[in-house]
Amino acid sequence: MKINKYKKGTRGQYKVELDDGRVLVLYEEVILKYQLLIKKEIDEEMMIQVDSYNQECDVYYVALNRLNRRAQSVYDLRNYLLQKEYPEELIEKAILKLISQGYLNDQIYARSYIHNQMITSSKGPYRLEKELLEKKIDIDVIREELGAFTEDEQLQKIEKIVHKDIEINHSRGGSVLKQKIFLDLKTLGHDISLINRVLNQHTFSNNQELAKREYEKLYRKYSRKYQGAELEYKIKEKLYQKGLEFFPSE
Repeated sequence: MKINKYKKGTRGQYKVELDDGRVLVLYEEVILKYQLLIKKEIDEEMMIQVDSYNQECDVYYVALNRLNRRAQSVYDLRNYLLQKEYPEELIEKAILKLISQGYLNDQIYARSYIHNQMITSSKGPYRLEKELLEKKIDIDVIREELGAFTEDEQLQKIEKIVHKDIEINHSRGGSVLKQKIFLDLKTLGHDISLINRVLNQHTFSNNQELAKREYEKLYRKYSRKYQGAELEYKIKEKLYQKGLEFFPSE
């Protein structure tokens, strides 16, 4: 079969028109490897080789384009390519090539991920470790990169969260509020000893102004159903659950 025409397309690909009416979309690498510009023809045996190498190039460039748009771990990129139903052997070949070229590196990915999360989120190191382990990053790599998350930086982040939670909380007080903040910080993956160090610097006493507001709210809610001592017991029970106690003035 003779090659009648070449036309440059997008993504480094060319449309190659054959004299039998077929149109091939080939990467430039394929055209150069098989010297199609020089030979100006292609037989069926070469067609099989060209198609195979073109698919290999396709997996590689799709993977590279993905990396150009967003950072990926090896695990993430492999899953992305598997979802596109590429052959596994071509996926592994593309991944090895990208690793050797320095485009794909789990250590650099972990470093970037930790740095971004430290700036943009409230997460602590244990949460970040868990998330990176889910991406199949080696634990030694993760812990090495988490060294950037210093104790001082953790304390500053914890203090900021505690201060904000105290400021915005409008329905809890005392030990209940303290416990809620503790659990929130633990869930975010902060070190328990550092959480307690910061929390112990704050006073979580009963807030009478807050307790009064909650008392009045609960009174309006439960006075429709309860009266007298039963009503007072119900209100006090709910206040206690919120870590509050109201002492009305005589």
